Amino acid sequence: MADDKDVLRDVWFGRIPTSFTLNQDEVTEREAEPYYLLLPRVSYLTLVTDKVKKHFLKVMRAEDVEEMWFEYEGTPLKWHYPIGVLFDLHASNTVLPWSITVHFKNFPDSDLLHCPSSSVVEAHFMSSIKEADALKHKSQVVNDMQKKDHKQLWMGLQNDKFDQFWAMNRKLMEYPTEEGGFRYIPFRIYQTMSDRPFIQRLFRPVSPEGNLHTLGDLMKEMYPAALPNDGEAKRYQVVIHGIEPLLETPLQWLSEHLSHPDNFLHICVIPTPTD
Repeated sequence: MADDKDVLRDVWFGRIPTSFTLNQDEVTEREAEPYYLLLPRVSYLTLVTDKVKKHFLKVMRAEDVEEMWFEYEGTPLKWHYPIGVLFDLHASNTVLPWSITVHFKNFPDSDLLHCPSSSVVEAHFMSSIKEADALKHKSQVVNDMQKKDHKQLWMGLQNDKFDQFWAMNRKLMEYPTEEGGFRYIPFRIYQTMSDRPFIQRLFRPVSPEGNLHTLGDLMKEMYPAALPNDGEAKRYQVVIHGIEPLLETPLQWLSEHLSHPDNFLHICVIPTPTD
């Protein structure tokens, strides 16, 4: 892959200042102070909130505590989406810190998956990596790895170790030079205006004529409504990791540099804020 390590670092170390507040309906023995954290964009809520749980358990009785879950302005937050995706999708135009409400009862089974332990997050994460490699390399790279290599990817994410993770993830980002890119680009396009969780279809990084496909090409094919017509005001922002990349950016470069650790390019389409 084209080595642009500063970009990889900036993506990995992206943080969102967040305030966690206990839902007012929870039964406490004394008032619960908010808890503040810098959340890593590339991680998962259930992986980085042990401290939040410990903080609120100090003011609660054990019998009042069930599985912890989070919501923002009435929307339950899906732990299996990366934190940065949740923020960009639901709160990108909010004033920081991001204000998340913590619940310990009334788990919304119809909206959220249960997550009893970090091993569930690990299984979800490794499943995504394998799916991405099936798209990129027909699973050849991930199948050639040993179990300890898979563990290194997971431990790198879990312990926030950039070098440990990328020493192994580099292999997943390589491709034969003559092919000009991966077989298909692993991507998901999210939008809040639809009941469908996300768009995910096959899309090649290089056209049959040998031209590099761009982010604009992908959006034109998958979600044309996100792009303004000539002379029309921009109605939507196409956001990856909190920024709007130029639509002319080659998709292959984005896939190598702006994918989440699960090796997917997570793209959020959000309404342009009105003044």
